[in-house]
Amino acid sequence: MTDTIAAILLGILEGLTEFLPVSSTGHLILATEFLGFDQSEWEVFNIAIQPAAILAIVVLYWRTFWDVAKGLLGFEKGALAFVGNLLVAFLPAVILGLAFGDVIEGFLGNAVLVCWSLIVGGIAILAIERWANPPAEGPGVAGVPLRTAVLIGLVQCLAMIPGVSRSGATILGAMAFGVDRKTAAEFSFFLAVPTLSGATVYQLYKHGSGLTGDDLQLIAIGSAVGFVTALVVVKLFVAVVTKIGFAPFAWYRIVLGAAGLAWLTLG
Repeated sequence: MTDTIAAILLGILEGLTEFLPVSSTGHLILATEFLGFDQSEWEVFNIAIQPAAILAIVVLYWRTFWDVAKGLLGFEKGALAFVGNLLVAFLPAVILGLAFGDVIEGFLGNAVLVCWSLIVGGIAILAIERWANPPAEGPGVAGVPLRTAVLIGLVQCLAMIPGVSRSGATILGAMAFGVDRKTAAEFSFFLAVPTLSGATVYQLYKHGSGLTGDDLQLIAIGSAVGFVTALVVVKLFVAVVTKIGFAPFAWYRIVLGAAGLAWLTLG
């Protein structure tokens, strides 16, 4: 398999999984493991293509971002609350990321850890789906209480463990704290903008000096494919979880994690 085809496949995988509660990082780690790639050679690529997914959110929700930007200029209460909630939710990841960045990076090539995280996370999703009782409708991201936004940010930090899923942790965490499904999903999408942007900039600052022209070309290809894929997935995801919930994603995680453990053990 050529590097170009690998970049396309990984870009599709990033776009498919970044905003689903199945862990995009975990999928990329398992994919590079199963395809026989050197994990260390693709770690920066896997992180560098994340902004493509962020751009998809900006494009899909451009009107929301535009209204918030105008609202900030006029010091509107709703816009200030929207930005304030995202900032306080983002802050825990910044603190822990800077404090334990090297430790976190040490987990990024551990496929076995990814498999166990997928299984445990799937069980957690089923438990929250069974016992959480979120309202049918909610006030939107700006209406989420500040205390709840902080708690969502703390839960997001669990995603520093590969395989946990950033979107899964934030969405299910928000639901457990009484946020409706649609608002929980959108909170997760919007929170991805500062979180993934910060993580990408930090990693490229540490490792970007070693990138070659060929590396940048592969990143561009993977990013383009990931962007288009994410555009489609996000819209479908909101419609699906609003109607049928998260159980299908939970069972998928459990089956994939178990299959991965079996493959790694027998292989």
